[in-house]
Amino acid sequence: MSGLQSHFKMEYSEILSKESSIIRGNKYRITVLSEILVRLEFSETGTFEDRPTELVMNRAFSPVKFEKKEDAKFLTIKTRYFTLTYQKEMPFIGSKVSPDQYLRIDLNETDKYWYFGHPEARNFRGTNFSLDGADGHAKYERGLYSTDGFVSLDDSKTLLFNEDGSLGKRNDKRIDTYVFMYRRDFGACLKDYFTLTGYPPLIPRYALGIWWNRNIEYTSKEIEQLVFNFAKNRLPLSIILLGDKWHRENKKMTSGLSFNEKCFKRPKKVADFLHGRDIRLAVKINPMEGISPTEDYYLPFKNASGSEGDGVLPFNVYNKNIISAYFDYLIHPLMNYGVDFFWIDYNNRNDLTTLRALTHYHFNDFKQIKNRRGITFARNGLLAAHRYPIHYTGETLVSWKNLEMLPVFNSTASNLGLSWISNDIGGFTGGIEDGELFARFVQFGCFSPILRLSADEGQYYKREPWRWDITTQSVCAQYMRLRHSLIPYLYSEAYRYSKSGLPLVQPLYYRYPEIYDEPTYKKEYYFGSSLFVAPITKKRDLLMDRTVLKLFLPEGIWYDFTTGKRYVGGKRYTTFYKQEDYPVFAKSGTIIPLAILDEKNLNDTAPPKEMEIQVFPGASNTYELYEDDGLSSLYEEKFFILTHIDYTYQQNNFTVIIRPIEGKSGIIPDHRAYRIRFRNTREPDNVIIHVGNELVKGATTYVDNSDFIVELPYLSTLKQVTINCKGKDIEIDALRLINDDIDSILNDLPIETKIKNVIGEVLLSDTEIKQKRIEVRKLKKLGVNQKYITLFLKLLEYIAEV
Repeated sequence: MSGLQSHFKMEYSEILSKESSIIRGNKYRITVLSEILVRLEFSETGTFEDRPTELVMNRAFSPVKFEKKEDAKFLTIKTRYFTLTYQKEMPFIGSKVSPDQYLRIDLNETDKYWYFGHPEARNFRGTNFSLDGADGHAKYERGLYSTDGFVSLDDSKTLLFNEDGSLGKRNDKRIDTYVFMYRRDFGACLKDYFTLTGYPPLIPRYALGIWWNRNIEYTSKEIEQLVFNFAKNRLPLSIILLGDKWHRENKKMTSGLSFNEKCFKRPKKVADFLHGRDIRLAVKINPMEGISPTEDYYLPFKNASGSEGDGVLPFNVYNKNIISAYFDYLIHPLMNYGVDFFWIDYNNRNDLTTLRALTHYHFNDFKQIKNRRGITFARNGLLAAHRYPIHYTGETLVSWKNLEMLPVFNSTASNLGLSWISNDIGGFTGGIEDGELFARFVQFGCFSPILRLSADEGQYYKREPWRWDITTQSVCAQYMRLRHSLIPYLYSEAYRYSKSGLPLVQPLYYRYPEIYDEPTYKKEYYFGSSLFVAPITKKRDLLMDRTVLKLFLPEGIWYDFTTGKRYVGGKRYTTFYKQEDYPVFAKSGTIIPLAILDEKNLNDTAPPKEMEIQVFPGASNTYELYEDDGLSSLYEEKFFILTHIDYTYQQNNFTVIIRPIEGKSGIIPDHRAYRIRFRNTREPDNVIIHVGNELVKGATTYVDNSDFIVELPYLSTLKQVTINCKGKDIEIDALRLINDDIDSILNDLPIETKIKNVIGEVLLSDTEIKQKRIEVRKLKKLGVNQKYITLFLKLLEYIAEV
């Protein structure tokens, strides 16, 4: 029989807390892990748990200073953040409510305190197991973020890891709870949470591209045709997911683990075809249905696992022999065919421990392939789920309600320390196919952690952009290509998340808690360190052919990422967006590295040979561009390149410096062509460019609308590149004015041109709003349709709000 292989082994040496941090009695053990984090254990037998659990991977925090006072009856522990008081040897959960509990923790410098059984009602909640069937309403779990300034995590009933990596159930009734007392320092809470549970892994670079998932029975030829159509329409593609139809048929089961030879006569050839075009392959599996006699390696699995009987063999995720045989004879053969990772579709919200165990084993199995970086795709197991990306949010409905729900749902993931959330872009099932809805879904997907086009079986679901009208096609292509261009930025943010734990998507209420109770602005979120998104989730006004959006921008100066229009932050705005436009903003001084797409291989997600760097004026800044091979774990051995992009801003004098600061050569292209796009900038009088100490020859400069462009020839990526621009009045103000929006709307209306001139003089004049209303109503005498008069009166209301 088999047994778990060495790559599943757990390292116990890093789990034990320092003795100096522990205070113990006959029935209790209290460990001060940091200034904000304390572990509370109570056991009637006086035995405590030191093994790692599903939740906790590390208790070996650096020693922390704290005050301890105790006598025969009471114990007091005080750090900078909290004061714990405990009546020794008494149960943590008292018979009376606070403040007469036997244990309580006061949050210093506030009137708040925590005790066992505290409702923690001010908790802002976090994402749930999945959104299966959801249509505008999501369920949420308790998260880490709370305006109380504290949160507790119960580790009393989680599974334990044995030294060989196997999972075991607890057989005791101990209390094992962690309490974070962080006041308003949520960053410190996340830092300690990740130190305790393990930091998020760095996902493979290709996961940030475009995913494709249609639940239909593909053949080898149909997959080739799909890839051809993406290329024909100049659309990038990174991952193909095969759902319920890829495996050998079994009438008693919906799942399987062997390719259906009727559809895939040579599975490896299909995978090789995809890999040759920089596309990865994943397949849906659910071993919990059992192992069928129709599987290729049924008998070797049966013998190695020690399973008895004939027919479908039961699968037990807690049986070490079964797990080992499962990977040896069912999973690894699929990987040998070229399957890159697995979609674990165990959908039982009443048995999350099994889901977590499956996901853990699959993720860690990548260690058996030297230098292979792990990735899984499964629903949220809710305990330390950040260790196992990517998180599938389930089969949602095709609807505007679903789209409106998703920005808030994704933002709450950060309250659990999660980033890599994957929604069904377009919706999965039901509903009505609507071009405007699909385009808004794709735009939202562009600025989501994962962009996965998805739909159920049925020929009338249209996730292929080329099947839509020309407007929808154009919008979807624009944002799918933009998403691929954003990979250098997104991958740098992914690296930052893996190191600091700051999630990619963060809700606006982290900085403005009062926004939590304002539905109008609750959907807004930060997207990485440099962008801010106010998603569009409503249909457009058909008459003006625009979506009216009310948005709030944080303090500072912000620029529309597309148009460059300048907004003063700390204010609320009424804005108007055509179908091709989307509200994404960059703060002054923002630096965004983008890939210039390789038209010969749009699917390539490797560090690009040509890069555009967008720089927004108004403030000096530095952006840290991170690059590695995107696939292996060699980055852990310093096989990466960190490049600083420095922007020094002075009025009429801008300097950009690109300089490698850390890492090893050979990771990125030796030479790279750059396009530096200075946003809202006129052509300067002087442009001086150096690589190292040498002047650069062959650079091209020009103006593109309101941007100044410097195109550099292929230069060494190991040398410093310096671009200095000087001139008089070179910065374009581009302040966003609502009159510009009104003028644009009027310009598009099907009204006689001469009458438009009259209307424009009324709407855009300096006359008081009251007088403008009178003049607008008089337009009926000129033959203007009442529906337009009603529209103009509405626009005047928007002007009055400014």
